[in-house]
Amino acid sequence: MRRPARVAFNAIPWFNIPRDPTDPASIDRWLLNEPGFRDDYPGVLAEIRDAGFENVMLEALPHQTLQDYERMLAAARLRPAPGYAVARLPEDHGLTLRPGSPEWVRWFDGIRRKAEETNYFGLTTIFLAPELVWAPHLARTMRSAAVGADFRADRLDRVTEVLAEAAGILQQEGVRAGLHSHVGTWIETEAEIEHVLGAVDERMLGASFDVGHLAWAGIDPAAMIARHSGRIVDLHLKDIDLAVAADSRAHPAPYAATMERGIVREPGLGRLDLAGILDALPSSFDGWLIIEIDRPTMSPRDSARRSRQWAAETLS
Repeated sequence: MRRPARVAFNAIPWFNIPRDPTDPASIDRWLLNEPGFRDDYPGVLAEIRDAGFENVMLEALPHQTLQDYERMLAAARLRPAPGYAVARLPEDHGLTLRPGSPEWVRWFDGIRRKAEETNYFGLTTIFLAPELVWAPHLARTMRSAAVGADFRADRLDRVTEVLAEAAGILQQEGVRAGLHSHVGTWIETEAEIEHVLGAVDERMLGASFDVGHLAWAGIDPAAMIARHSGRIVDLHLKDIDLAVAADSRAHPAPYAATMERGIVREPGLGRLDLAGILDALPSSFDGWLIIEIDRPTMSPRDSARRSRQWAAETLS
């Protein structure tokens, strides 16, 4: 197995927590959106460095300048790895926007900010994902994750249009986007992924899969990577409990409830053949492998250390 050198960790275990710990189906609470997290962030970055990582996924807080974030990284002796951009569907927010209208143009200002962040830190790629929306009427997050619930062909076309627009904006700024499918979003099944990749020019949109989210949705990650080997940009790595994944598809459940069952595992603690998945990468692959533990099975500090141990044994 080849051993790619560019490995990073995502700080998500520190800021992705249940809003109501007593309710297994409680929606996520993203601490990074709360101004008070600014004071905790330096300590989080220090713990990632202490775990042995030299790179962390780019995640500047929405209420902080890039210069402030740069100082935080320097203090922690960390370098940034490619970040994450979200392409939001206007209709999920009660809006119908006409392509080319002023409102449509402004809708993608968040994507422009992500391009700016990427270029500021000297990076050239980014994960581009549809939005994970927490709303009572949306089955994919609130009732039936990972099974393509509430599918509509016209909505898939609209999501594809939004992703293509976002990828085009990033491309104009010199940033290579990779499609990042995600359970709980409108792009979670194999057919939905293939629709987007088939509709958008690969010169504009590559593929930056999350191997765990592929497997959760019943997709063979190695086969998916091999099929699209020519457009793989970067990857998110995690392990998962395949029994929980299979049960969640056989008996559809809310996204958060399946997370709380421990579907996500640190690398080596689940049942994914991560070595086989990495072997499916083309010999020309020079992208990033970002370890992402959406909901850790242990403390965030220990999760980072366990992940770094696996990386040192497997990727170096």
